[in-house]
Amino acid sequence: MRLVLRILVLLSWVAIGVACSTAPTYRRPGVEIPASFKEEPGWREATPSDAVARGEWWQLFNDAGLSELQQRVVVGNQNLAAAKAAYDQARGLVRELRASLLPVVSLSASGTKVGSFGQGAPTVGNIGSVNTGGGTQRYSVTIGATWEPDLWGRIGDSVRQAGALAEASAADLANATLSAQGELALDYIQLRGLQAQGEVLVATIAAYERALTITTNRYNSGVAARSDVLQAETALHNARANNADLVRQRALLEHAIAVLVGANPSSFAVPNGEWRRDVPDVPGVLPASLLERRPDIAGAERRVAAANSAIGIQRSAYFPTFDLSGDAGYSSNSWNALFESASSVWSLGLTGTLTLLDFGARSARVAQARAAYEQTVAEYRQAVLTAFQQTEDQLAALRVLEIVSTERDAAALAANRAEEIANNQYLAGQIAYSDVIVTQTAALSARQAQIQAVVDRQSAAISLIQAIGGHWR
Repeated sequence: MRLVLRILVLLSWVAIGVACSTAPTYRRPGVEIPASFKEEPGWREATPSDAVARGEWWQLFNDAGLSELQQRVVVGNQNLAAAKAAYDQARGLVRELRASLLPVVSLSASGTKVGSFGQGAPTVGNIGSVNTGGGTQRYSVTIGATWEPDLWGRIGDSVRQAGALAEASAADLANATLSAQGELALDYIQLRGLQAQGEVLVATIAAYERALTITTNRYNSGVAARSDVLQAETALHNARANNADLVRQRALLEHAIAVLVGANPSSFAVPNGEWRRDVPDVPGVLPASLLERRPDIAGAERRVAAANSAIGIQRSAYFPTFDLSGDAGYSSNSWNALFESASSVWSLGLTGTLTLLDFGARSARVAQARAAYEQTVAEYRQAVLTAFQQTEDQLAALRVLEIVSTERDAAALAANRAEEIANNQYLAGQIAYSDVIVTQTAALSARQAQIQAVVDRQSAAISLIQAIGGHWR
C-alpha cells in the first residue's frame, strides 16, 4: 500500500514539473504613452506628506470632518464589502484549482454480512416458518487515489487564469475603494459649499429684512412709492425660497454620504463645520507611471492575461487526457485477520481518452477564446485612453478654474461695493428702488458664484487625484 501511494505522489510531482502550457506566450498589450501631459507639460512630481504618500490623499484638504468620514467608508460601505467578498471568492477558486494538480486520496472502510433465505418444511405449531443461515461476513479497509496528470497544461493554465482573475478582482476592490472615497469627498465638498452659500443667504435675508423695514417706513412717511415696498418684499421672499432650496440640496447630499459610509440616512447627520477654501496642489505624476497607479488599468491588464490562459485551456482539448488510479488495502472474512499480509490487496490503473471527431467544436472554442482575448485587449487599451482623457480633463479644469475663481473674487468685491453705493443713493433719493434691486441681485449672485468657483476647483482637484490613481507611491 505504501508503495502504491509513493508511486502516485512521485508521478504527480514529475508530471507537474514536465507539464507544458499550450497558451500563447503572454505579453502586455502595447499602448502609446506620451512624454508629458498636454494640458500641463511642465507638471513636476511633488513630495506630499507621509500620510498622503500612503494613499490618504484627502488629508491634502486639511478637513478633520472629511478625514473622519473617509475612515468610515472603508469599514461601512456595502459596495466595498461586496467587492471584498468577490475577491475572497476569487482567491478561494485559485486554491481549489491548485489542488487539482495533485492526486485525490480517499479512505473507505466497510463491513458486510451476506446470507440466504430458505423455506423450511412445515411443522406443527410453526407452519410456513422461514429459516436463515448464519451468513458470511466480510471486512475491508482501502486507501485509494485518483489523479489526472496535467501533461498539456490545461490545469496549469486554469490556475494561471484564476490567479489573473483574482488579481483583477483585487484591482476591482481597489478601484471601488478609490471611487467610493472620491464620491464621498465630492459630496462632502459640495455640502460644505452649500453650507457657505446658505450662510451668505442668511446674511442677505437679514439685509433684505432691514431694507424692507426702511422702504416700509419711507412709504408710510410718503417718501417712497408702494412699488418700493413690493419690490423689497419680492427680493426677501425670493431669498428665503432660495435658502429653503439649499436646505433641500444639503439634505440630499447628507443622505448620499450616509449610504457611502454604510449608515442609515434616517439616523445620520453631518454637523456644520468650517468651510475651507483650501485647494490642494496635487502632486504630479509622469505619464508612464499612470498605467501602474490606476487600479482599473491594472484590472483590465490582468483580464487580458486571464484571457490568454483561456486560449491554452481550449487548445489542450486537442490532446488526450489520462487518469491514473490506484488503491491498496485489506479485505478479510475475519476482523482479527483483516490487517494480516495475506489479506492485503492493491490495484493500479491507467485510462486514456482522446476525442477523434467533434465536427469543429474544439476549433470553435479556441476561436472564441481568441476573440475573447482580443476583446480584453481592446478594453485594456480603452481603459488607458480613458485614464489619459480624465487626467487631461482635470488638469485643464484646474488651470482654467483658478482663473475663474480669481475673476469671481474680483466680481464679488465689485458687486458688494456697487450694492453699498446703490443703497446709499436710494436713501439719498438719487435712484429708484428698482435700481437697488438690480444691484442686490447681482451682488448675491456674485457672492454665490464666488463660493461655487472654489468648490469647482476643489472638485477638480479630487477628480484629478482619482484620475492619477489616488496615491503617490
